[in-house]
Amino acid sequence: MTNDGSRRLFGTDGVRGTVSYFPMTVEMVVKIGAAVGHYFGRESGDVHRVVIGKDTRLSGYMLESALTAGLTSTGMNVLLLGPVPTPAVGLMTRSMRADLGIMISASHNPAEDNGIKFFGPDGLKLSDEVEAAIEMLIDSGVEPAKPQSIGRAKRIDDARFRYGERIKSSLPRDLRLDGLKVVIDCANGAAHRAAPEILWELGADVVPVGIAPDGVNINQGCGSTDVRVAAESVIAHGAHVGICLDGDADRVILVDEFGAISDGDQLLALLAARWASDNRLAKSTIVGTVMSNIGLELHLQSLGIRLERTSVGDRYVVARMRENGFNLGGEPSGHIVMTDFATTGDGLMAGLHFLAEMVRSELPASQLGQQFTPWPQVLKNVCFSKDKNPLASTSVKAAIEEGENTLAGKGRLIVRKSGTEPLIRVMVESEDLQTLERVTKKIVDAIGAVS
Repeated sequence: MTNDGSRRLFGTDGVRGTVSYFPMTVEMVVKIGAAVGHYFGRESGDVHRVVIGKDTRLSGYMLESALTAGLTSTGMNVLLLGPVPTPAVGLMTRSMRADLGIMISASHNPAEDNGIKFFGPDGLKLSDEVEAAIEMLIDSGVEPAKPQSIGRAKRIDDARFRYGERIKSSLPRDLRLDGLKVVIDCANGAAHRAAPEILWELGADVVPVGIAPDGVNINQGCGSTDVRVAAESVIAHGAHVGICLDGDADRVILVDEFGAISDGDQLLALLAARWASDNRLAKSTIVGTVMSNIGLELHLQSLGIRLERTSVGDRYVVARMRENGFNLGGEPSGHIVMTDFATTGDGLMAGLHFLAEMVRSELPASQLGQQFTPWPQVLKNVCFSKDKNPLASTSVKAAIEEGENTLAGKGRLIVRKSGTEPLIRVMVESEDLQTLERVTKKIVDAIGAVS
């Protein structure tokens, strides 16, 4: 932890990095396991347990063993779920009365990266304050349990079946997908078995892609970050829709029958309108982030629905939802959070609810997936050296201020560090394309010059 009390290891979603480099080394992950085991096993006299899931990265085996070593050294009993989606870990942490849930995944990142996501006993991701306390324990070290008090580890074989039954129960009891041909792209990731099974059980004609993980091909030319294979499969097979998940299946991007893409904002708009008409949308409000398109906000306003914005990260979305009693939120990247049914973003569940609306309305994906016209938006990622802070540069600050003045009243500008990668993310929105391009270029060039 740094001197100002900020978090050093934790980003927007747990700890993440390139495997075998700090902080994703075996030695460091053992320390992380011991620290979280100590923190969540502080109450004496009770049996303490933690559930651990993972995606399909080769490094998952190594990190799973390192975490297990650290956790059991503090007396925690470890339940190993194997490859399951991230939302399954949130679900099973709560349903199995665990003190802690851990997902080993770097989400949409390439295979050489990995990460560790944490869930508290309520199935929710940890707060900044808890993460800061854990970092202090990592820095100071913790005393291991006595030999007779170390924990045990065992594998749980039915995790994905428990998860499948749970997300199917979020749908109307009599819903069937008979007659729908669905392409499901699992990104060679955590949902490669669960997602096709669940769709088939609901009656869909399933065309699976991205279901042959080999440890290094997760998110590689497939999934929510690269929908080309799914779009080609939809056209080739005459499918009604494509559902594209990321490596740990907590986000979704949709592809309609013509191969066009619908992002998280469009899905939020559809669900918000449907829930509002059914009097199910709590307080006529949904939660998005600073990255949510202004077109979504204007569309919702026309329906009498309010959009509240948070920082980027689905855990911040969930925190705002819980604070204020909202039940729908998400991000353009495809994290869709429905707290009536889940504790975190669930890409497959969101995709199923889109299919349910197709069945209910008898409308095609191309119509349902385009609820509003988004404002033109540019998102650029600029790499920077880890020993530099481009956002502290005078020239970068000046470019940002100039951009904000140019867009005042006719657009939006967000410049931020990624919480998971050494990137500066620049997002610019404006109805004027020339202004959009000019502002974006100036800021990207200024960041690049000092990176």
